[in-house]
Amino acid sequence: MADQMIFKRCEIKYMLDITQAELLKNQMKQYMTADEHGVSTICSLYFDTPDYLLIQRSMEHPVYKEKLRLRSYGTADKDTTVFVELKKKYESVVYKRRIAMTEDEAERYLLFHEKVKDTQITREIDYCLKNYKKLAPAVMLSYKREAFYAKDDHEFRITFDQNILWRNYDLSLCKGIYGEAILDKNKVLMEVKTAGAIPLWMVHFLTENQIYKTSFSKYATAYRTIYAREQRSCPPEKFFVFTGDEVVQQAIKC
Repeated sequence: MADQMIFKRCEIKYMLDITQAELLKNQMKQYMTADEHGVSTICSLYFDTPDYLLIQRSMEHPVYKEKLRLRSYGTADKDTTVFVELKKKYESVVYKRRIAMTEDEAERYLLFHEKVKDTQITREIDYCLKNYKKLAPAVMLSYKREAFYAKDDHEFRITFDQNILWRNYDLSLCKGIYGEAILDKNKVLMEVKTAGAIPLWMVHFLTENQIYKTSFSKYATAYRTIYAREQRSCPPEKFFVFTGDEVVQQAIKC
């Protein structure tokens, strides 16, 4: 499958344990195929205002919200192809636009507003850069992703994310993969991405295993930790860890 640049779909998230994830992957073999990228490490550098306006608005669950990020597959260098992504969500439907360029070009574009080829996608990104003042790298996220798509419908995809790490320093795709864990080691974040209905075999599996959708944002979880530390001056070893249904609040007590 070629890299897509425009997406419109629903994204539904579920929190599984490792045993549930392996059971599902085994059942998926007759319905789905591993993505050509297989197991990959995704690095996402999120941009925000100095007061974290984008993520704060997103956490209010508005009808419309958007995020701007820079993404690479593995650690980048200046000549690595990366993706500038503008992700919008309106009434539960996700609209994603992205453009490819080198990491060096992306840095000059996003930080210094250097001109790039004029397209509908770049115009939307330009508007975001103009609308939110002083956008700059805010949080770096990385995780191991295993992706699959349906044999009879490439628009139906399932991804499994593990080893989700975040940091708010060394904010570059070129700095390496490290940071603090967001998920408990036994947890797997599954995302179902579809332009239509979820297949019956998948519905049956979720029902039989009592797996229910959840509202979970990697960036928002990281931001909660940042906010808690700023408010309570917690030492570095105190952070949120998602263990199941909610973030463990005791983890931020000083």
